[in-house]
Amino acid sequence: MVLFMLLLPGFTAAIAQDTDSLETQHLEEVTVKARRMGTARMSGAVNGLTIGREELFRAACCNLGESFTTNPSVDVSYSDAATGARQIRLLGLSGIYVQMLTENLPDFQGVAAPYSLEYVPGPWMQSIQVSKGASSVRNGYQSITGQIDIEYLKPDDDEGVTANLYGNSKSRMEVNADANFHLDSHLSTEILAHFQDDYGHHDENHDGFLDQPDVRQWNLQNRWKWKGDRYLFHGGLGLIRENREGGQTHHTAPESHHLFQTGVVTDRYVGYMKHAFILDPDHGSNIALMGNVAMHLMDATYGHRTYHVNGKNAYAQLMYECNITEKHNLSLGVSLQHDFLAQKLRNAGFEVSDEQETTTGAYAQYTFTLDTRLALMLGGRIDHSSRYGTFGTPRLHLKWRPAEWMTMRISAGQGRRTAHALAENSQLLASGRTMTIDDLQQEKAYNYGASGAFDIPLMRKTLRVNAEFYHTRFSRQAVVDYDSDAAQIHIANLQGRSFSNTFQIDASYPLFEGLELSAAWRWNEVKTTYGGHLREKPLTSRYKGLVSASYKTPLGLWQVDINLQLNGGGRMPVPYQLADGTMSWPERFRAYEQLSAQLTRWFRHFSIYVGGENLTAFRQEQVIIDAEHPWGTSFDPTLVWGPVHGRLFYAGIRVNIGKKL
Repeated sequence: MVLFMLLLPGFTAAIAQDTDSLETQHLEEVTVKARRMGTARMSGAVNGLTIGREELFRAACCNLGESFTTNPSVDVSYSDAATGARQIRLLGLSGIYVQMLTENLPDFQGVAAPYSLEYVPGPWMQSIQVSKGASSVRNGYQSITGQIDIEYLKPDDDEGVTANLYGNSKSRMEVNADANFHLDSHLSTEILAHFQDDYGHHDENHDGFLDQPDVRQWNLQNRWKWKGDRYLFHGGLGLIRENREGGQTHHTAPESHHLFQTGVVTDRYVGYMKHAFILDPDHGSNIALMGNVAMHLMDATYGHRTYHVNGKNAYAQLMYECNITEKHNLSLGVSLQHDFLAQKLRNAGFEVSDEQETTTGAYAQYTFTLDTRLALMLGGRIDHSSRYGTFGTPRLHLKWRPAEWMTMRISAGQGRRTAHALAENSQLLASGRTMTIDDLQQEKAYNYGASGAFDIPLMRKTLRVNAEFYHTRFSRQAVVDYDSDAAQIHIANLQGRSFSNTFQIDASYPLFEGLELSAAWRWNEVKTTYGGHLREKPLTSRYKGLVSASYKTPLGLWQVDINLQLNGGGRMPVPYQLADGTMSWPERFRAYEQLSAQLTRWFRHFSIYVGGENLTAFRQEQVIIDAEHPWGTSFDPTLVWGPVHGRLFYAGIRVNIGKKL
């Protein structure tokens, strides 16, 4: 519950209506109670949402991958049952087509992509901005379906310490802490710490394999900020050490001579800096120099296959921005991106080589704003890649507000990305199938979108409705083909058509004080050409429904959050016939529902929360194909379309000393 103190000097005129009490009554201020919106729509031309801490606290939110429980636009699912790698989906497509940013800097690329959702602890996040469509050209050309920008807690936030302790029924324990120190009026620093330990060895379906790997992670950041009248510096260092172990728990077949195990050991080191020079505060004129570097070391074992990779990324951008007039804004910039992957692969049946790419680019972006009624954003980039030559990337966004209760948006743009096929899909090495990778072209896609947001007065409250449609069409794509050959996973260039259509409608309404209801429905049509046949993309749900309720008591002491999801069915890869004449798996998987709930008790300096996930206890029955023969060619733990474990219960406590929760 947030208290807004509003000074109302004009209120004395209303008091004057009561002439008998004019001399004795005096009102200087009034307290208005309102609940902060956990999710807010972006106000500019780009269609998107800002997810704040109020929304993140509605669930346990242990990491970025668990931050979208109440969000109808973003799906998070396991990509395999052996390593626990998870991926997001936006506009029906894999998360590799979403540009990941941390505070407007590109991050978590290449080899970091499969496990990146667990590299950002939930308590560290101040907000998440999810923009849909081609997005802005300022951050690069890689955005195809959208951008997800993570804002961490800031060094100049309130001084103090916050700690979060969490544990669940699947033997997972977490400790998170953040501490802020103001060294003087200009300089402040922040320490972020995280430790996670999954130690359960759970095998609920008794197939002899862990349902999820045992993960131990250490994550630490130190961030600094210096703020002056005309100059601002923001920088920091971070490191991650993670060890995930999965696979068999015991021998399940007489011919097994040793256990099939998976192991991924990761060391990640990052650094970033931002310098901003304010040239003219009255016209918003400034120059900024920003950049980040990352080194990602990964040693992975998938049965008898091993994969070692040393990934290095460096990014730098110099930008200039100014308000030409109150209505006209111009942003110009140049950028440099360098990516290097040193790869070694054993016992996989094919060879890999090192990958290297350096890209220099320049962009211009013009924004026209007419009050709150109209916003037009035009942007374009020219980039030169050491691998793919010179190319352009245009983007357009238009917002029109014809009435106070209606906002319309359209967008169109192009996106490109370099596919690091093995680094981004290394979990596929756990499959018994052979794997082949062609010489891949740069991916290229066009995205078009239209949306409408409506604020409808209803019984003295406001019903908020949003409807949107997006079409994504690939002209070049790296296609992961399960269908053409039952004994092979083939990553090849697109030969034919590939597209995604997504329609979503969602609504929210405050039924009464403290209770917020929301509902959403999304329909996906995602098709790609596999082996000359245009088919539905496998393991992708056709639709999603979400109903969510959040209630906070008038004094703000108790909060209840309930979420019900309905995930539609979809297509499995083309099945094949087993020796006994039966099919390897059904042609389609069915729809399933998931229920989660959380109860939070708020105190002045701490809060306690308890909750449950997947309370409907639905679990994919066969998450690993042919688990009895892990060394055979039909063994496959990568065909995951639903939950891999049943009910989960958790509890936690957030404690703060000198900071606001």
